[in-house]
Amino acid sequence: MHIHILGICGTFMGGIAQLARAAGHKVTGCDANVYPPMSDQLREAGIDLIEGFDPSQVSLRPDLYVIGNAISRGNPLLEKILDDQLPYTSGPQWLGETLLPSHHVLAVAGTHGKTTTSSLLAWILECCGKEPGFLIGGVPANFGHSARLTSSRYFVIEADEYDTCFFDKRSKFIHYRPKTAILNNLEFDHADIFPDLAAIETQFHHLVRTMAHNARVVVNGQCDALERVLNRGLYSECVYFNDPRGWHLEGSELFYKETSYGVIKLALPGHHNLLNASAAIAAATHIGIDAKEAVLALEDFAGVKRRMEVKGVARGVTVIDDFAHHPTAITETISALRAKMGDTGRIIAVLEPRSNTMKMGTMKDRLAASLQKANSVVCYADPKLGWDVKAALAPLSEKAHVFQSIEETAAQAAHLAQCGDAILVMSNGGFGGIHGKILSLLRGEA
Repeated sequence: MHIHILGICGTFMGGIAQLARAAGHKVTGCDANVYPPMSDQLREAGIDLIEGFDPSQVSLRPDLYVIGNAISRGNPLLEKILDDQLPYTSGPQWLGETLLPSHHVLAVAGTHGKTTTSSLLAWILECCGKEPGFLIGGVPANFGHSARLTSSRYFVIEADEYDTCFFDKRSKFIHYRPKTAILNNLEFDHADIFPDLAAIETQFHHLVRTMAHNARVVVNGQCDALERVLNRGLYSECVYFNDPRGWHLEGSELFYKETSYGVIKLALPGHHNLLNASAAIAAATHIGIDAKEAVLALEDFAGVKRRMEVKGVARGVTVIDDFAHHPTAITETISALRAKMGDTGRIIAVLEPRSNTMKMGTMKDRLAASLQKANSVVCYADPKLGWDVKAALAPLSEKAHVFQSIEETAAQAAHLAQCGDAILVMSNGGFGGIHGKILSLLRGEA
């Protein structure tokens, strides 16, 4: 079958493309911006890419068009597909109907930690001889790719609650029908899609109610929103983590109820990552993996790109990249780095409010508090942003510096830095290559 993918260079759709190619399909695709590293991964997989959405692409005559959720009505190629009544589907639906039915699906859902927890789970399965396939919204360093298809019956997937496609406003994860599901946490996010937290809880309810009686739901026992989800109907086995009723931590030692399974030794800093690890272990035991073996496997976990990833060191200053963009994630990320550096180490937080929720100003009142543990804050306020960043960060007083250009933001961060400091860059986008700009300034190259 020939599949043509619209919006192919996003992490998720690029992963779909690689899985389809590995399954033996001919795959082509297009996007508005065809750029590395995804474009390189796709071309290495033998996938031809087209820049833009010209309607003439229908001359390729694929058997099926797979539409990414970044594609909206008005897109010229999409309109041509609709006008000509050509066959199309969404990425999650194609995955759920074509690839996943032959697998035991282990899905990782939640507002925070999906990518890291999915990567941890995939690595545990790999180390324990299961050789899983996976589709993850980031690049696990141990694997080097965001997606893989193997002959294994096990498949790990990052289960995003964002909407599926222009014609299907249900969450992506509705299509996956997991046999094992982690519900890591649940907060309000994606204000461009959901009106409130209750609407997201309904989507999680739909996920749970599609799971089999002999499936397992691994749930954060300290999350009220998830408890409300379960109270609306639970038909599968429930195993808690972060809770004395099930898997829980005492320091970094992992227990199931009263039995210890060893100390989790993880290169990733922060208590939240220990919780991610305990959730992954709880899920892995559902397919027969010994929890002690899982704990040992995590000693070799190498992390995930864009999750506390060191981009370079210059003049004794460490520049770190992280995907954090929600106030809770920002708080946890800074706290983890603070715990690693100690009270004497200085953290310069560099932030881009870029997610749709941030752009809408939904989280602006929580932003200053989330940055409190940083010694200095340098924020890029895009001139198109619809709210006053300086006012939002006013509680930080002289610690906060706000600029309307990436160059000025980089220059201020480099100016503030001293030997031994960490510059923590947080954004859910590329941030204009600011990491390289800061390192160049620190080296005196710019």
